[in-house]
Amino acid sequence: MPKNMQKIVLASGNVKKVKELSELLANFDYQVIPQTDLNVSEVPETGTTFVENAIIKARHAAKVTGLPAIADDSGIEIDYLNGMPGIYSARFATLDDLNSQGNADDQANNDLLLEKLKGVPTAERGARYQCILVFMKHADDPTPIICQGSWEGRILESKTGDGGFGYDPLFWAPEHNCAAAELSPDQKAAISHRGKALRSLMEQLSVLRTARNI
Repeated sequence: MPKNMQKIVLASGNVKKVKELSELLANFDYQVIPQTDLNVSEVPETGTTFVENAIIKARHAAKVTGLPAIADDSGIEIDYLNGMPGIYSARFATLDDLNSQGNADDQANNDLLLEKLKGVPTAERGARYQCILVFMKHADDPTPIICQGSWEGRILESKTGDGGFGYDPLFWAPEHNCAAAELSPDQKAAISHRGKALRSLMEQLSVLRTARNI
């Protein structure tokens, strides 16, 4: 690893996200370190939007570590449910439990979504994945980079495929006429909400890097 590689903390302990970001950011001389490796605790996501929650997580990680930080906040919006579960996607199945402090597992979330859409016709099952990525140079960064990506599709009537995570077994990807859980990692990265947000972030980081060399 080059000695001049800039360390950056990822405000997540998600191994898949760390791997994906590490590979993409390596070309920009960034070494991605998960916040769990730096003893950064989880911070309450008290925002009402994806942007607010991503900023909260990035600022917390940057403040604790003194490093630049990237945070991801993402979820799925269902048209029939007026945009729900949205920012609550990871804990959709626990929203009615006032004592719940953590996320629900994927199976519980998927099962609840199927229950709520039972009998809803295909034409009314439109949905989209949303992803917001925030990059902060430091905890007091007044102009964080904010990148957004979305992925349009619809919700199936039953789970299909065993790849991916989250709501992928229920999300129909029209680009390949299959469920997101049936896509290869490369296929998914090329069209997904997170892939789009990451490519946007790469473009903006490239601009920053060029400006520093002027």
